[in-house]
Formats: sequence, C-alpha cells, structure tokens
Amino acid sequence: MDETDTHNTETQPIRLVLRLDFPPAHRLGRGKIELLEHIRETGSISAAGRAMDMSYRRAWLLVDALNQMFEEPAVEPQRGGKQGGGAQLTPFGELLVTRFRQMEQKATEAMQADIEWLEAKRKPEAGETPE
Repeated sequence: MDETDTHNTETQPIRLVLRLDFPPAHRLGRGKIELLEHIRETGSISAAGRAMDMSYRRAWLLVDALNQMFEEPAVEPQRGGKQGGGAQLTPFGELLVTRFRQMEQKATEAMQADIEWLEAKRKPEAGETPE
C-alpha cells in the first residue's frame, strides 16, 4: 500500500498488542507466534519467512530464539524427503501458539471498555471528518 492508499481508508481501530519480555534478553510477541503459525501451514521455515516478507536467516534466527527460550523446542526440523526436509511445530509449539492467542483474547476482553474509551477520545487522522 502506498502513501496515497492510507488516506483513502478508514482509521484503523485501536488494538492491544501483547508482548512478553523474558529477562534478560528474550521476547515473545505476535511476530514469533505468526511465524509459528506459518510454519504450521507451510511445513517450512523458509516458506514461513517468505510469507512474512523476511529472509530465511531472520526466520531461522527467530525459530532458534524460540527454541532457546523454553525447556522444550517449539519447532523441529524434518530431514530428507523429496523436498529436502522442512519443519514442523512440536506439541509444545502448538500449545504455545494456542496459549498465546488465548492470552491476547483475555487481555483484549479485560481492557475492552478502556479501549473503547480511548477510541472515543481519539483525534481523527488528518483529512478525516468526524462522524
């Protein structure tokens, strides 16, 4: 979408974005969870990275970080085969995606009244007319 397209669309609603910090250096947020979802769909780290417009190296580094964050890996490589292997989520990886999405939903529901209040007080974007 180019700059002119943004002026022709409605203001995006406010949304809560969940990110968990694991001191001292790890983070878990929607980007890593989305990458896991793409790996589930494609069976490939490289294809998951392409779906998110990131390099294989960046995708692999994120998967490696995820696998280092927890006692169990979230993704395991699949060796061999006609396509030369791939990757799949482990049972822990599946549970991680499910639990993270549930946490997002709970947080959004818990803060819905506050989000609605902020939305009502929000200044319209330049060029928009208030209702």
